[in-house]
Amino acid sequence: MLYILISILAGVSIVIARIINSNLAKIIGILQGTFINYIIGLLFSLIFLLLSSEFLRIPSIKFESIPLWAYLGGLLGVLVVVLSSYITPKISAFYLTLLIFIGQLFSGIIIDYFTLNGLSIGKVIGGFLVLLGLTYNLLIDKKHEMQASSEQPIVSSTKSMDS
Repeated sequence: MLYILISILAGVSIVIARIINSNLAKIIGILQGTFINYIIGLLFSLIFLLLSSEFLRIPSIKFESIPLWAYLGGLLGVLVVVLSSYITPKISAFYLTLLIFIGQLFSGIIIDYFTLNGLSIGKVIGGFLVLLGLTYNLLIDKKHEMQASSEQPIVSSTKSMDS
């Protein structure tokens, strides 16, 4: 149960961080906002590391033994912040979260396929059901938007020819 709660809190923090990063990007720019995000992240990472017992084990790490691809997490993290900061103001937080979830879901299925040498049909079907549900919801919302805009009275800004 604790792991489920922590996972939910991680999800909440991602949505909140995305909105905060987007607001910062509006004020100072996307790339500058991403840079500040990572500088503050580095500062807090160092603080957490200093407060943990893991700090004492850093000298024993053989960095050359770590595969090069393992260092790409930082690059992908920057890409996530840049893309999220760009797209967050353009669509609702609900749809953004669902779309990112779908991307994560199918990426996870693909990674599982290549690393575990197997494909779970249940996961693929579940992913497509989520995608269908999102598409259906988007179509309904679009229909409601069109109905709402057609019900608003049209106000003419031209003057009458009688005057």
